[in-house]
This record gives sequence, C-alpha cells and structure tokens, in this order.
Amino acid sequence: MDILHLVDRLEELFNESRPLPFSHSVIVNEDRMLDLIDQMRVSIPEEIKKAQQLLAQRDRILAQAQEEANRTLALAREKSEALVSRDSIVAEAQARAEQIIAQAYQEVNVIKREADEYVLETLTRIEAEMERLLTQVRNGVRTIQSERQAASSNPPKET
Repeated sequence: MDILHLVDRLEELFNESRPLPFSHSVIVNEDRMLDLIDQMRVSIPEEIKKAQQLLAQRDRILAQAQEEANRTLALAREKSEALVSRDSIVAEAQARAEQIIAQAYQEVNVIKREADEYVLETLTRIEAEMERLLTQVRNGVRTIQSERQAASSNPPKET
C-alpha cells in the first residue's frame, strides 16, 4: 500500500476524532490508529525497496554507460590502428580518436551526474516523507499515551 495513502488515512482518522473540551487533545479510535500504524510498518519497507531499486537502476545505467564508453574506445582504437598504416591521415585519425574518447567520457559523466541527481532527489523526498510520517506517528502515540495516563490518574466519578 502506498505510504502517502496511509498518511492520508491517518490524517482522516485525526480529523474524525473528537476533541476534548478545553484542551488541544482529541480522542482517537485506538483500533483504527493501531491498524494504520501496522500498515505503515509494512509499507515503509516497500518504500525502502523502491529506493534500492532506484539505486540498482542507477548502477545499471552507469554500467551501460561504461560499456558504451568501452565500446566507443575500442572502436576508436580499431579505427585509429587501421588509419595508422596510412601516413597521410595518421594525425587526423589520432585527433578523431581523442575526440571520440573525450566525448565518450563526457557522456559517461553526464549520465552518471544525472543518475546521481535523480537518485538523490528521490531519496531526499522519501526521507522527508518518512520523517514527516514518523513525526505524525510519534505525535499520535504521545497523544494516546497522555490520554491514557490522564484517564488512569483521573478515574471517572460515579454518581
């Protein structure tokens, strides 16, 4: 289940809760709250798996870029070796090979930088969302604990 959907449900539960008079506390359905917390516990590892998949995807892209660079380098070497036999175009072949090599390295660096930026942005967003969720869960737990503590220290008066 999507963690953002669970957060929406948690917020909905909070909004449906009844306020306690003269305080900033609310009464929350404990079963629903604990059910949402359990679902979040299950969902958060999924978000981590997604982040790991992004990292694996980045590594695949980098590996592909490195392979492409290696192929380009091998092709450039083959071409330059074939051209070396011709005295008149040796200098031109070497210059072209260096251009191809430089371009291949530039492309690898661009792809790597873009992949790193994408992964960093995604992981940063997931981290912020998880921190926000954790804060909300902690606030909910504190609220329930304080309500329980208040209820146990002030038992209802019998009339």
